[in-house]
Amino acid sequence: METNSTTLTSLEPLLSIEELAEYLHVPVTTIRDWRTDGKGPCAIKVGGRVRFATSDVLAWLVRQRESEPGHGPSSG
Repeated sequence: METNSTTLTSLEPLLSIEELAEYLHVPVTTIRDWRTDGKGPCAIKVGGRVRFATSDVLAWLVRQRESEPGHGPSSG
């Protein structure tokens, strides 16, 4: 049985697209555009619906942080 290298070790809250958009204060269409462009946080499909694990959202946010004020995200 093949497994993904990233596993959920415990149950954690899952956010809908609408909840993530509200949390980030962006339109739902922005989240959808990010998914289409491969720019947003990783998602999980549950019953045909897209959900976002809070740990994936937090990891993605860390990667978006500027390396210094006024500079893009760190490349590390």
